[in-house]
Amino acid sequence: MRRTTLMAIPLLVLAVLAVGCKKKAPVTAAEMPMETERIAPVETPRPTAPTATKPETDVWGGDLETLNAYAREHGLLQTVYFDFDRSDLRNDARERLAANARFLTEHPELEVLIEGHADERGTNEYNLALGDRRASATRGYLASLGVSGDRTRTVSYGEERPECGESQEGCWWRNRRAQFVIVGRRAAG
Repeated sequence: MRRTTLMAIPLLVLAVLAVGCKKKAPVTAAEMPMETERIAPVETPRPTAPTATKPETDVWGGDLETLNAYAREHGLLQTVYFDFDRSDLRNDARERLAANARFLTEHPELEVLIEGHADERGTNEYNLALGDRRASATRGYLASLGVSGDRTRTVSYGEERPECGESQEGCWWRNRRAQFVIVGRRAAG
């Protein structure tokens, strides 16, 4: 009898669990709560291509430092960014370079330096070579868009001039870049 009681206890526990764990009936459309507010999906804004306009006369005739500050502030010569350990141009870089080419075409008197940069990962020598490949790819693409090669030159700073100094991906991507500096004016024509 004691053996029968011991066997009955587990069976009783299983029966209670089976009865207590009934599945809920699915909710029908009529029982669903009414939606009172629709939230629009969040879209990431795409940078707009700047219009290549001639700066005010005092900026245009001023020194190169003032002109570079104006060009940066108004997005006239945009920096392009690269993927890790890559020197090929991404689609967003091509779009920015197309805008830069329009500006340079409208201002044939400007000469620019294209600076190639890298993040801190890798040896100094490797990063200098990578920065050079990035600057050269940028210059080559500008040339394919009609910007004369005698108006552009390149330099690589590798990892030596970071835009951001933190050692993390959130910062490194900003250091993988080709950046433009107006370095001279020449007689147009």
